[in-house]
Amino acid sequence: MTWELDSDRPIYKQLIEHFQLSIVSGCYKPGDKLPSVRDLAAEAAVNPNTMQKALADLEQAGLVYTQRTSGRYITEDKSMVEQLKNNLAIEQIKEFLEKMSRLGFTKQETVALMTSVKEENVQ
Repeated sequence: MTWELDSDRPIYKQLIEHFQLSIVSGCYKPGDKLPSVRDLAAEAAVNPNTMQKALADLEQAGLVYTQRTSGRYITEDKSMVEQLKNNLAIEQIKEFLEKMSRLGFTKQETVALMTSVKEENVQ
């Protein structure tokens, strides 16, 4: 995944979101070793301290763990990863429904429109 960071939100939060998406999408698999903080910071073009803060938050959440002399790894707790995936999906659905509501669509109209679009794209 590419590092698409913007200046209107805190960078470390965007880094956390990037890692979360990378984990739930399978770019990082359970038990995978992460590159060093310096390598990740260089790849994302951010300050190493900012990358360290993001990784520390991920570690506190349990998505990443540190082995003293060998670095950081993605959690091997597949149920935690699945729960994160579901939570991220629910957030996206809520945001989508809110936007559709602001456009004047009811939930039923939204579902009907989604079904229609899905059927068009299946062919």
